[in-house]
Amino acid sequence: MKLATYLDGSRDGQLVVVSRDLSQAHFANGIATRLQQVLDDWAFMAPQLEELSISLNHGRCRHAFAFNPAQCMAPLPRAFGWTVPEDGGRRASDALLGPHTPVRLLADPVPCAARYAVLHGDVARGIDALSARDAIRLLLLAAESPTHAAFAPVAVSPDELGAAWQNGRVMLPVLAMHNGRREGGTDKPEPGADFGRLLSDLAHPRALRAGSLVGATTAVLVPAVAAGDAVRFEVKDEAGHSIFGAIEQDVTLEGTAAE
Repeated sequence: MKLATYLDGSRDGQLVVVSRDLSQAHFANGIATRLQQVLDDWAFMAPQLEELSISLNHGRCRHAFAFNPAQCMAPLPRAFGWTVPEDGGRRASDALLGPHTPVRLLADPVPCAARYAVLHGDVARGIDALSARDAIRLLLLAAESPTHAAFAPVAVSPDELGAAWQNGRVMLPVLAMHNGRREGGTDKPEPGADFGRLLSDLAHPRALRAGSLVGATTAVLVPAVAAGDAVRFEVKDEAGHSIFGAIEQDVTLEGTAAE
């Protein structure tokens, strides 16, 4: 299934289920209003959301509407934690941006890196890597500079990737565009870290709480982003369909108005 969080004037947004082709959406009101609720009660709520997802994908939802990525916040706008173990550890988690939120830099140029991330359930202290994979709930695409972290509009369950989800790894390349030109990366994915191992390592000294984000190593890097630039990150399946939707952001300097 694919989930997103729509802007509704609150800090947590409104949970929606999104069709596989990202064309349609449906509010999940009758099940949950926020993604954190689902993460806290996954065993009960996830099957209900999966049923709604199946109905949406088969055109059986009377109140479906056109999905608009520009109306999305980060899938989990207020995560309990945002950690990239292999690249500096814990980040601040109180300002996670949506996919179309302009980026305001304190100075430029700066690097901008895209990476895969997971949202997990409760992870017991001392868990092994194989068992930790079972705690992975949703996969996300993130992009960050030293001053921001933004997320693609849609979070997806691992089964949506099919054979591209292997041994706790996403085996798809991240496509990066910088001012309309392809930047870095290749059409072949670089095998990243096993998310099960990352979670196991993090849970070695203490248990992890449902609703935290854990990022993998950099999948693609735009080395120098400056005011006036535009960046775009996206992941496509073998048929060329977008999986998470795209992160599309204009860049400005703090204290200047966005174009």
